[in-house]
Amino acid sequence: MRVLACDGIHDDGLTLFRNAGWDVLVAPEPIKDPDALALALADVDAVLVRSATKVPAEALAQATKLKVIGRAGAGVDTIDVDAATARGIAVMNAPDGNTLAAAEHAIALLFALARHIPRADAGMKAGEWPKAGLTGFELEGKRLGVIGLGRIGSTVARKARGIGMEVAAYDPFLPASAAGKGSVPLMSLDDLLAWADIVTLHIPRTKETTNLLSEARMRSMKPGAMLINAARGGLVDEAALLRLLDEGHLAGAALDTFVTEPLASDSSLRSHPNLVLTPHLGASTSEAQQAVSTILARQIIDFVATGAVAGCVNLPPLTAEAAREVGPWMPLMTALGRVASRLVPAPTRLQIRYAGRTDGLDTRPLTRLLVASLLGAASGRVTPVNALQEAAARGLEVSETIGGEGDGYDRLVRLTIEGDNGDRAVRREIDATLHRAPRVVALDGVEIEFDPLAHVLLMRNEDRPGMVGIVGSQLGAAGINIINFALGASGDGYARAAITIDREIDDAQLDVLRATPGVFSIQQI
Repeated sequence: MRVLACDGIHDDGLTLFRNAGWDVLVAPEPIKDPDALALALADVDAVLVRSATKVPAEALAQATKLKVIGRAGAGVDTIDVDAATARGIAVMNAPDGNTLAAAEHAIALLFALARHIPRADAGMKAGEWPKAGLTGFELEGKRLGVIGLGRIGSTVARKARGIGMEVAAYDPFLPASAAGKGSVPLMSLDDLLAWADIVTLHIPRTKETTNLLSEARMRSMKPGAMLINAARGGLVDEAALLRLLDEGHLAGAALDTFVTEPLASDSSLRSHPNLVLTPHLGASTSEAQQAVSTILARQIIDFVATGAVAGCVNLPPLTAEAAREVGPWMPLMTALGRVASRLVPAPTRLQIRYAGRTDGLDTRPLTRLLVASLLGAASGRVTPVNALQEAAARGLEVSETIGGEGDGYDRLVRLTIEGDNGDRAVRREIDATLHRAPRVVALDGVEIEFDPLAHVLLMRNEDRPGMVGIVGSQLGAAGINIINFALGASGDGYARAAITIDREIDDAQLDVLRATPGVFSIQQI
C-alpha cells in the first residue's frame, strides 16, 4: 500500500503508516495544479491533504488505485466528494482532532475584537501610544449567537458561558425537535441575528450554507454587533461585510477563513481598520496537527485492513467491533454478487433478506459489498462507496429486510434477483450461510450445497439416471478434476447440480458440456 502526504502532515501519523507496512510518499510542497495532482495520484492507494492541496474531479480521473482521500482536519469542501463517491473512493476527515484548537481560536478572536488587541499592538510597535479610541467592552453579560452547534460550536458555547456570556444557537443541521433538549437554547437564524451582540460561525461550507450571512441577513443584526468566522471561507458575503463595516452598522469582524486562500495581497479586507484577520490558524496548534494526523492514519489503516469505517463522509460508520462481526461475511457477499451476476446478467431488482439471529449485525456494509460485486462484473469501477449510487443509475432497485426465521440456520442470507437474461425475464433465488463454512445451501428453492468462492459449474439437466456419469466423464476427458458434485431435484422433471472443479474451464469445454443430451443449461461461476 502507498500513501501520498501533502501539505505538511504531522510525522506521527506517517509513522503509523510506516509501522503498518505502507510506503509513505511526502510531497515537498502543496500540489495545487490538478494535472500534477492527477499524475501523483496515479499509483497510490491513499492521499492525505489539509487545506492547501485541493482535490477536484479532474485530479481523480485516472486514480484507478486510489481507495481513500484523507482530510487532516474537519472541512472537506476542498475535495470534490461527489466525484470521489462516483469513482468509489472513500473520503475521510478527522473533525475531533482540532476541536479544541479551533474553538480556542474563535474565543481568541472574540477577545481581540472586544479589546482592540491587534490595533493596539500595531500602534505600540509603530512607536505610538494608541490608547485613545481603543476603548473596548466587557464580554460578561454580552449575548453570543453561535451558528452551528457541532463539536466546535458546542465547545465555543461552553467556554463563552464560562466567561459569563449569554449564549444561544442556530443549527441548520439539527431537527426542530432538538430545541430545548440541550444546555444551549436554539433559535431560528433570523431571531438569533436580531438577538446577538456577537455572532460566531461554526458550520461547514455547502451549497446551502454558502453566503449564509448575506447582506440582508447581516443588516438584520443589531447595530454595532460583531461577527466572527473561524469556520470556512464563503459563509459570509465578504463584499457586503465591508460595506456594513464602512457604514458602521457592524462595529467589527474577525475572519480566519476566506473565499480565496491565501488571501490576495491587494484584498480590501486587509486594510479595513475594524477587521481582525488571521491566516486560517484555527487548527494550527502542534497538538491539533499531531492529533488529526494520527486519527486519520488509524482510520485509513483500519479501513483498508479490516473494513472498519470511521470519520468517513461518504460511507456509513462501522466500528472496529462491528467490522469484526461482519468481516467473516464479506468474502461470502462478494462471491454471492459474482454468482448473481452470472445468473442474471442484467438485474433490475435485488431483494436481500438477512434472517435468523441478526442482533448486532450491521448489514449496511454487506449490502454495499454485494451490490458492488454484482455490478462490478459488468463495467466500471464499483466499490462499496458508490455501489448504491451505481445501482440507482443503472435502474437496479435494491431492498433489504432483516429478521425472521433462518430455515434452520443460525444466520441466512436469501437473495432474490430479477432482471433480463437475453430476451426473457428471469427470477433467481440464492440462499447462503456461514454455518460451518461460507456456502450456498439452496438455489431457486432446491436444496443444493456448494462453496461460491470455488470454481463451480451450475447445471440444470433432465432428472434421469446416468447424467452424473456422462458429465463426469466429459470433465475427466478434459483433464478437469471434480472436487464435489452436489445434486438436487426440482420436482418438475429437472435437477440442479453444482459441480465444484479444481480450475476454470474454457468456453470450448463449456460448449461441449452444453451440447450433452439431457443438459438444459450450464454456467461457470
